[in-house]
Amino acid sequence: MKTPREDAARTRKNLLDAACDIFAAKGFRDSTISEISARAKANIAAVNYHFGSKETLYIEAWRSAFQASIKAHPPDGGASPDASPEERLHAHLAATVRRLADKNNREYWFVQREFIQPTGLLEEVMQREIHPLQKQIQGLVRELLGPSASDLDVQFCETSIISQCITPIVAGKKPGGKAIAKAGPPVITDVAAYIDHVVEFSLAGLRAVRQRVEAKKGCHPHKRKNKRGKENP
Repeated sequence: MKTPREDAARTRKNLLDAACDIFAAKGFRDSTISEISARAKANIAAVNYHFGSKETLYIEAWRSAFQASIKAHPPDGGASPDASPEERLHAHLAATVRRLADKNNREYWFVQREFIQPTGLLEEVMQREIHPLQKQIQGLVRELLGPSASDLDVQFCETSIISQCITPIVAGKKPGGKAIAKAGPPVITDVAAYIDHVVEFSLAGLRAVRQRVEAKKGCHPHKRKNKRGKENP
């Protein structure tokens, strides 16, 4: 026999699951507490009891969806901390692409709805949850670029790498997890092959940037050429 505490925990989970589905499908403004309660087979008072407001339920629903995605696709991709930075980058990017491509990913649709009808409600929680992932990829990029790289070099390289993971996957998705068949960016059908491409392309780019910044650091200022191709005095 379930205890009152177990019943309360189950009701809260049911509300979060229902809220994830409905908010992801409709966005904050077009979703109602009554619809969420009905989907969860709970009364409206249960929302107030467990979350206090629709706004808090929205925030917690996104957090729940995000954590479910992270649990399904851990950011380290299963790579050992002792693995080479190249191997760790491959594992991290593979986890990122697979998380975004997962048809069960609901946190993605929250973000898309926010682009269309911004509420500002997710800014703080997204910063708190996503920042550690950004720090991980930044650390890998800095490790691969070497000590000569500037913060701006790291920022630009991180942006370029993550854009490769996000843009084609996002362009090929529509609600329900089905691929878009209309004209537009090519749909990625072989995720594993695409991951290998992103890693190969990214490592080549990182090597090129590292060579540039190290060459620049090793070049004495008076040997640098001016716009006319002559060495500065």
